[in-house]
Amino acid sequence: MQMKIGVVFPQTEIGSDPAGVREYAQAVEDLGFTHIVAYDHVLGASPEGRDFPMAYTDASMFHEVMTLFAYLAGLTRRIELVTGVVILPQRQTALVAKQAAEIDVLSGGRFRLGVGLGWNPVEYEALNENFHNRGRRIAEQVRVLRLLWTQPLVEFHGTWHHIDRAGLNPLPIQRPIPVWFGGMAEPALKRLARIADGWMPNRKPPEGWAPIVARVREYVREAGRDVAAFGIEARLNTANATPEQWRAEAEEWRALGATHLDINTMGAGLSGPTAHIERLRAVKEALGC
Repeated sequence: MQMKIGVVFPQTEIGSDPAGVREYAQAVEDLGFTHIVAYDHVLGASPEGRDFPMAYTDASMFHEVMTLFAYLAGLTRRIELVTGVVILPQRQTALVAKQAAEIDVLSGGRFRLGVGLGWNPVEYEALNENFHNRGRRIAEQVRVLRLLWTQPLVEFHGTWHHIDRAGLNPLPIQRPIPVWFGGMAEPALKRLARIADGWMPNRKPPEGWAPIVARVREYVREAGRDVAAFGIEARLNTANATPEQWRAEAEEWRALGATHLDINTMGAGLSGPTAHIERLRAVKEALGC
């Protein structure tokens, strides 16, 4: 299977002009990239007095991913729209199901839902959700999502969700919408091997990618699932790297059997949509894709 090459939407650097967002998405599609991945944060928190590391703060701009993709669904024709990842346990499950189904309908079946647990307890508290049981809840959330996407009426009574003969209308085009998981910790890897359609790794471990990829595939086998049908979506960061390094990293992931590769232009000193588009053009040329 040929590895699909997509892009990471430059949330923190693209700006708030809707014309710039449109320019970026349409240029990415015209360049032939297969998908757009967008990160998710609802709220940014001040870093002052926090006792945990913060990748993003109140100074980091984020477009709301579901609204963003509803906008892009009408501005694009072919490119897949992917959340990478929605922090699912801090959101209401039925509402996520409704939003995802609507994006899938409006895009003609071009939506994929990447989900994860997140790291920011401030965001969870503000959204009135429990940060400490998020790992246990997410598996039930995915069960509920898939039921709502495939059945006109759902009867479900679980630990955290109760639905009394209710359903979505319209249902999505994809039934169910693919659900991919982020995560690097061992419990997350075992969970996603059991229930996810694919994996979105992010932080390269000290031992490199090969051992953890092999471990995830073994967990998938142990769960009685088809490894060949399980996707892996890698990320290539373009900051502080040369075209030769871009090619080497892409080849490493191709050799490891990654199904998708996301080109990330954030953190490379670029500002505004045009600069990001030009960087993507250069990466595309370097990779020969």
